[in-house]
Amino acid sequence: MAMGKRFKAAASTVDRDKTYGLEEAVKMVKANAKAKFDETIEVAMNLGIDPRHADQAVRGMVDLPSGTGKTIRVAVFARGAKAEEAKAAGADLVGADDLAEKINAGEMNFERCIATPDMMGVVGRLGKVLGPRGLMPNPKLGTVTQDVTAAVKAAKAGSIEFRAEKSGIVHAGVGKASFSEDAIAANVKALVTAISRAKPTGAKGTFIKKVSISSTMGPGVKLDPATALNS
Repeated sequence: MAMGKRFKAAASTVDRDKTYGLEEAVKMVKANAKAKFDETIEVAMNLGIDPRHADQAVRGMVDLPSGTGKTIRVAVFARGAKAEEAKAAGADLVGADDLAEKINAGEMNFERCIATPDMMGVVGRLGKVLGPRGLMPNPKLGTVTQDVTAAVKAAKAGSIEFRAEKSGIVHAGVGKASFSEDAIAANVKALVTAISRAKPTGAKGTFIKKVSISSTMGPGVKLDPATALNS
């Protein structure tokens, strides 16, 4: 199969036993992204945590300086002046009970959900719908806020959420293969630095155990995390 041959050819350029510096790793991943579509550049980080313990959870938001390469649709729960503010900031969907009705009816054409604090009574009833999709507004992530302008603009500009899975791994897309090497590297640095700073109190020993970077259809490249930290 052609795809198998392409992957094998790409994998042959990567030394699986070697850990690469950020600049070299990005160059290799970008060179191996040869699919007919603009592949997503993905980072996987194995962390020294057990997320089943509350004091070892890792979750947060990070602004990617080069953006995500995706158009993000934003829904905002707000009323009155805050609703107008959200619309002016570029929100795609703005409402209150009417927006909740649309979501309950299955209209979920958005990737980020923001709410003002006074709307959480309405939003709370949507927990079973928004929660499983990772769309529930959360004050810790800056998506429950009075500053809807900043939240909407951050979402549109390329802020992403990161969250450790049960296995202690964080997966995140950090741009597209069409980005320049510098743009990809800047986004990788922003993510790795943000996760490093999010080390939970309960984590003991080595926090960042392994980092790899790949494109959607390409092989993974082991990355030296020390080269991917903002000083």
